[in-house]
Amino acid sequence: MTERTESAVRLVILLAIGTMAGAAAFTHVHDLSVAHGQPHWIGWANAVAVELMAIYLGLELRARRRARRPVGLVAALLVAFALLSLAVQVAEAEPSVWGWIVAAVPSLAFLALVKVVLSNAPATPPAPEPDQPPADWYEVPEQADPEPERPADSVPPAVPAPAVVSAPAAVLPPRVVQPNRPHVVGIIR
Repeated sequence: MTERTESAVRLVILLAIGTMAGAAAFTHVHDLSVAHGQPHWIGWANAVAVELMAIYLGLELRARRRARRPVGLVAALLVAFALLSLAVQVAEAEPSVWGWIVAAVPSLAFLALVKVVLSNAPATPPAPEPDQPPADWYEVPEQADPEPERPADSVPPAVPAPAVVSAPAAVLPPRVVQPNRPHVVGIIR
């Protein structure tokens, strides 16, 4: 099996599991909400909030890890929403061990799928672009000789030339370019 075929098969399986597990989990949350007095549209709103929040929090967790920002609150919220989703699945089940296990499968499959997909992509950021511009941007212009050499047989000028003072070259600060932000020359940011 070629790598391309394998990727296509994995994608089809991923979509099938995601669709069915997501639909079952959404339906359980909707049905439990409606059974406890919520109108149908609020049942669907609850289902969207509970089930998609776990996906969003997983994405946010990855983004914060990449940016080396604290992840404690996001991780705690992810665990809380995952447990809420599992609790809803189990509440809808027949009150037996097997009933609870079978009812938890869609939610567990959905959460496992999200975890696998989010852990597949590299979590490290790409190498940053160099902050320094090419060296030739800040080249120091050649210094003029204080006294140009004169041929020995030339006549000296009647008025002496002013002395050329060699000033130190200006040192410019490094240019800092924000990533993913276009650099516009001539505009102060």
